[in-house]
Amino acid sequence: MVSSNGIFKRPRPIKPAPGQESVWDYPRPPRIEACSERIVVRLGGQVIVDTTNAVRVLETSHPPVYYVPLDAFPSGVLVPAGGTTFCEFKGEASYFDVVAGGVAVPRGGWTYASPSHGFEALSSRVALYPEHMDSCEINGERVTFQEGGFYGGWITQKIVGPFKGGPATSGW
Repeated sequence: MVSSNGIFKRPRPIKPAPGQESVWDYPRPPRIEACSERIVVRLGGQVIVDTTNAVRVLETSHPPVYYVPLDAFPSGVLVPAGGTTFCEFKGEASYFDVVAGGVAVPRGGWTYASPSHGFEALSSRVALYPEHMDSCEINGERVTFQEGGFYGGWITQKIVGPFKGGPATSGW
């Protein structure tokens, strides 16, 4: 955040209640955690993911990003798409169009086929932008998405911010 006099001001973290996590307690560089929660994603009225074999990436100021196994998707749902981006920690990301039930989401998912050291667990996994899916659920709770259209974080009642990605957060 930048104050009215142009000076950078760190946002005020929300104090987590019992059973909650603050994104301000997550590390930088990020870490990967295995999770056994049930992840269900729907697109075009169809379930395109239903797994308990996900990992989540935790990074300061960001809601978790969930990565699910490539083989959790039905055939034809992930279509390689052009273009790449680069993460200073994870390396080069490539994209997929996500297609189901007559709906196509251009570059709706991404993967790190050859991730940087320490992030090898992502090499056979895909993250999805919850904003562009019909729904994404963690243990039956529908998630909301991280603002900004770039990061892809999944927000549940368990996670408190404020979160990077929305207006006026680029300097965090």
